[in-house]
Amino acid sequence: MEMQEVLNKLVDCSCHIFEKKLTGVYLHGSIAMGCFNPRKSDIDILVVVEDAITDLQKKMFMDGIIALNDNSQAKGIEISIVRSEYCKKFVYPTPFDLHFSNMHLSLYKSNPTEYIKKMIGTDRDLAAHFVITKKRGIVLYGKEINDVFGEIPSEVYLDSIKSDIINSQDEVIDNPIYIILNLCRVLAYMQDGLVLSKKEGGEWGIKNTHGKYHRLIKEAIICYTSDQNMNFNNSLAVEFCKYMKNKIGL
Repeated sequence: MEMQEVLNKLVDCSCHIFEKKLTGVYLHGSIAMGCFNPRKSDIDILVVVEDAITDLQKKMFMDGIIALNDNSQAKGIEISIVRSEYCKKFVYPTPFDLHFSNMHLSLYKSNPTEYIKKMIGTDRDLAAHFVITKKRGIVLYGKEINDVFGEIPSEVYLDSIKSDIINSQDEVIDNPIYIILNLCRVLAYMQDGLVLSKKEGGEWGIKNTHGKYHRLIKEAIICYTSDQNMNFNNSLAVEFCKYMKNKIGL
């Protein structure tokens, strides 16, 4: 299924199930920021609703999303449903009513009732998603972004993106592209106040980090934007994490 068809069906599903409760459907992440790679990128979506939704609505919505996820050319769909009150008057960590990503696929399929019952809570990552939506997001349906999302304090955004790289030295060997490029964009925000994609973060890193790491970052960008797998020096990658965390202040 082509990308636009997936997005259209996702909006149709949201409108059909949530009806008048639906505030809007918003695209953020790599597609909105112009660096989407179907083999390595998720389709990142925020669905905003006016009030609490029922478990039946969640089940209907999840079944629709799973069908789209299974037929999409992308790596997968990552989606959160959030109430408008928490978007306008920001709360951190941010409450959500439902969340799904590919990593939860088997959990949902094995016990959808239990999944729906438990998949509600708070998520620090939503602060970063909200900021990216405000800066670079796309309205797929509903109200304009600035009418839905209030201001997110810079220190909260920073805490959100820092929490994503706190264990980078332990994770870089298994997930080098994500960690290397994420470290670059966290430092770019700290030093220059820039909200960047992973690709843009890497490009910034090449210009603003020690030269010994430039080849490593270039390799991460190439692999992020292509079908290539990353070949890298493990010890250099771990050293890069230490170097970046020191500059970031972790």
